[in-house]
Amino acid sequence: MFKTLANALKVKEIRNGILFTLFIVIVVRLGSLIPSPYIDTEAVKSYFNSDAFNFINAFTGGSFTQMSIFALSVTPYITSSIIMQLLTIAIPALEEMQKDGDDGRKKITAITRVVSILLAVIESVGLTIGFNREGLLMESGFKAVLVIVITLTAGSALVMWLGERISEKGVGNGISIILLVNIVSRMPNDFKNLYDMFAKGKDIVHMIFALAIIAAIVILTTVLVVLLQDAERRIPVSYAQKIQGRRSVGGRSSYIPLKVNTGGVMPIIFASTLLSIPTIVINLFNVQVKSTFWAKFLQGLSSNYWFRPGFPHAYFGLAFYILLVIFFAYFYTSITFNPMEVANNLKKGGGFIPGIRPGKPTQDYLNKVLNYIVVIGVIGLIIIALIPIFFNGRFSADVSFGGTSLIIIVGVIIETIKQIESKMIVRNYNGFLSE
Repeated sequence: MFKTLANALKVKEIRNGILFTLFIVIVVRLGSLIPSPYIDTEAVKSYFNSDAFNFINAFTGGSFTQMSIFALSVTPYITSSIIMQLLTIAIPALEEMQKDGDDGRKKITAITRVVSILLAVIESVGLTIGFNREGLLMESGFKAVLVIVITLTAGSALVMWLGERISEKGVGNGISIILLVNIVSRMPNDFKNLYDMFAKGKDIVHMIFALAIIAAIVILTTVLVVLLQDAERRIPVSYAQKIQGRRSVGGRSSYIPLKVNTGGVMPIIFASTLLSIPTIVINLFNVQVKSTFWAKFLQGLSSNYWFRPGFPHAYFGLAFYILLVIFFAYFYTSITFNPMEVANNLKKGGGFIPGIRPGKPTQDYLNKVLNYIVVIGVIGLIIIALIPIFFNGRFSADVSFGGTSLIIIVGVIIETIKQIESKMIVRNYNGFLSE
């Protein structure tokens, strides 16, 4: 990785792209420090002192609880992208649009932007009304509410625009880069909390032991994430040799790469979001939970109680979380990889899997392999997600990042490095052709 970056910095075009990306990242982080007008940020920070908001706060780099002008950050765009992916399966017109090459993808991107703005408006209005009711605004009234809604919506739109500029003129996927930086920006504070909790004030032996354990857990989780992200099952494909005119075409071999973690981090995001919705709604609308049963139910939905001693009732939340991750892993895989379409394309192109007949048998074989690797992928995904949660519950290791964050970090870094490598390859080809 470091060798790739060193070589890339020698190329003016790529170096300028990296510098442009760094400039945009600095702008985003500076915007995350500017407070929104009319909001008592300290009171809001205390109000949002709940485990349910850790997930959102990690994705916004702390901007959400600080209620900066970039408080919503890329979350409306991510939600909009997920909604569009689901609607693409449900609405035939969107499915056709997706298959319509670059023009179709540009139309879907435009629709995604509009949905992102609508979601930002809805979230801003909901937050502002909730703050006004709880007395968290420095000045109440229509003017203050309008200014806050416009500020938060404009901030989210600006972050989305800056992300697109990175994709256009910088390196990597802009939205992913901003999400990565938001998550990483919280890590120094998290490691400081771990140091204060387990190492500060201890004798040198206990301090070294505690730091070694923390480092080992982080490194082990990161290694597991890298292995899971890179793991794939390659299905060999052969193409029949045909005679076209005086030339023979085909007769070559290739493969279909099936990623073990086909759903990526999406199953974790879906499951975590669903579990956090009840607590977020209760906090925003100040609902008083008087029933002991419902109080325990809400505790069970919080990941901080899953492995905590003295809270055996919380394990139902853990079981529900695992079931949700499994369900969404299969669901997301089903909408991102279509075995029937792949089998038909192979048949049309004269390709076949050795030992498997084209058509329906190929489709059945792909389904069988896909179901097998999804099981492996989802088991790895659950283990990675639960490692930080286990230490958080058992030892009260209060950190905002976890397995989900590490999967995003590793995935974005790998994707960005591959994009830089592809740009260098294209440049080398262009240089060769121009000589």
